[in-house]
Amino acid sequence: MPQNAIEFSDVQKRYGDKTVVDGLSFHVRTGECFGLLGPNGAGKTTTLKMLLGIANPDAGTIMLAGESIPARSRIARQRVGVVPQFDNLDPDFTVRENLLVFGRYFGLSASKTRAKVDPLLEFARLQNKADARVAELSGGMKRRLTLARALINDPDVLVMDEPTTGLDPQARHLIWERLRSLLSRGKTIMLTTHFMEEAERLCDRLCIIEEGRKIAEGAPHALIAKEIGCDVIEVYGAAPEALREELSPFAVRTEISGETLFCYVDDPGPVNARLAGRQGLRYLHRPANLEDVFLRLTGREMQE
Repeated sequence: MPQNAIEFSDVQKRYGDKTVVDGLSFHVRTGECFGLLGPNGAGKTTTLKMLLGIANPDAGTIMLAGESIPARSRIARQRVGVVPQFDNLDPDFTVRENLLVFGRYFGLSASKTRAKVDPLLEFARLQNKADARVAELSGGMKRRLTLARALINDPDVLVMDEPTTGLDPQARHLIWERLRSLLSRGKTIMLTTHFMEEAERLCDRLCIIEEGRKIAEGAPHALIAKEIGCDVIEVYGAAPEALREELSPFAVRTEISGETLFCYVDDPGPVNARLAGRQGLRYLHRPANLEDVFLRLTGREMQE
């Protein structure tokens, strides 16, 4: 594998008069987990489609596993595993059969595919469900089977579109644990996610895009320090405008979202002292996190 498993340079994509990806540049180092974040409609799915050769860029260059995309996407895809946003498992097959059939798409012999199935079932913790139909699986089991299926060709690069959407916390943590084990084996992972905690826990670096343009890039902790750089106190249950006027002198800055007041503070003591013991008011003092960064850069209001 080259030093960079994925490279985007000044990539553009338009659909009619609408520019969906606008001069996007980033790289994913071999062996790292890289997150692509952004609001709905930011261009994340289109970016993944171009990476996999499903959509062609209008300008710029894309490299995947050392191959030029889309010209050599067929060759590159032999070294890539894909976990789509929505599970597309074959409901007519058992868990084991889903893996066996998928191996044929990569030209694997029947004997070689069979040799891979049991270790993958163990990896996905589906040994006891090998002969179950897909309809009998929980959402978390289906997601783990989709992940196992993406590994049938022992890929160097794993591309995942919102890998834990719709899963309960236990299933999500199990997927995270499985992904960490892949990273420890030298795999490269690129993922999109709406879960900021997921990105903060898994990603070595990430890129935040909005309207197809990169607006921030870096390690999660570095972005938190750069964009926020202080603690956060969230206040609920009071008239936020009046409370903002009272607390602003003790905060680096304040924001209001709906009925919630966000106070960004270097020293939380004065704000906490003024909030303590007030009836009908709740507040939470916490360290800044990646969600604060995301919302500061992309806005707290819904974008339709």
